[in-house]
Order: sequence, then C-alpha cells, then structure tokens
Amino acid sequence: MSGPAFGAGHGAAVALVVLALDQASKWAVLARLEPGRAVEVLPFFNIVLVWNRGVSFGLFAGLGAAAPWLLAAVALAIGGFLVWWFRREPGGLARFAIALVLGGALGNVLDRVRFGAVVDFLDFHLAGWHWPAFNLADTAVVCGAALLVLDSLSQRAHMLGADRRDGR
Repeated sequence: MSGPAFGAGHGAAVALVVLALDQASKWAVLARLEPGRAVEVLPFFNIVLVWNRGVSFGLFAGLGAAAPWLLAAVALAIGGFLVWWFRREPGGLARFAIALVLGGALGNVLDRVRFGAVVDFLDFHLAGWHWPAFNLADTAVVCGAALLVLDSLSQRAHMLGADRRDGR
C-alpha cells in the first residue's frame, strides 16, 4: 500500500469494513452476554460485556447525561479532521492507517449515540491483572495510530538517508 494507489474509495471501504466488523461483534456480544458475566476463551482472554461511559479506560465517565453527546461531538469533529488529513495525505500506508482510525472512531460514536456508552468486550488478563476491556473499534484506532507512527518514522529515516547521500 504505497503511493497514491490507495484512493478515497479504498479508504471509505476500509473504514466501512472496520465499522461493520465492530458493530457485528458488538451485536453478537449484546445478544449473548449479560453485564458482568465472563466467558473464558483462553487462560488469558475472556469475552465480557462492559459499558464504557467514558473514553479510553473509562476516563471522563463522570460527565453526566451530556457525556455521550459531548464525546460523540468531539469524536465527529476528529473524524472530520481525519477525512481532511486523508485527502491531503499522499502516502498509501498513512491513508490506510487514517481509514482504520476513522472506522474505529465511527464505531464508537455509533455506540454513544445508540446506547449512551461504548460496548467493550475484549478482556485480556494475566496473574489476576486485567487490561481494561476494549473492542474492535479500539483495536482499529490503536493499529491505525501505530501505523501512522511507523509511516512517520520510515519517512524520517528515508529523509535522513537522502540527506546523508547528499552530504548534508
């Protein structure tokens, strides 16, 4: 995925696939689990139903009844920025990464609008310590952000290499 070959249609497709997978997985969890019940999948991984009324790790959960709308509005503003960035970005990897982040953000916004909270269900744990539950939208956002960092570092390394070849 390099160069301009990753166009707007590809980005929209990636974002929509992320959104669809996220919502389908949440639908499956909501249809089968009650809050607080854990289904052990592996010794270090459970499926649980957790309502996250805040943002990452439950931050800002105490904002009250306006919280879902405020957080959804902020996420939609960020989504608008991501679309603007996508359109300006020439690189395929960065565009793919932005599409992942956008699809994940939209998945969580849809939860906030529908339920007033985000459905989280992936519970990884070790020796009694549990990472805060998360979902596929969160995974797409984190993977997209990591790819953006990787793309930025690879561009910087490429520029440094060109500077060295040019004697700068």
